[in-house]
Amino acid sequence: MEVKIGIQNIGREIVLESAQDADAVATLVGDAMAKGTELRLTDDKGRVVIIPANVLGYVEIGAEEARRVGFGQL
Repeated sequence: MEVKIGIQNIGREIVLESAQDADAVATLVGDAMAKGTELRLTDDKGRVVIIPANVLGYVEIGAEEARRVGFGQL
């Protein structure tokens, strides 16, 4: 699933593909904001993104979509 993270006072957003489900990502974001710690997310290639919770502008969690394979109807 695609996760977009906006940072305060920064024009670009961080975009990553995560293997975690939407509820797990939402829980991590909520916990980081409530505790004032960093937000740690791992993308589908194993890279870790660490963002201080106090600079988060927004987090957009994309819908889980099954990948289409083949030449079916578009």
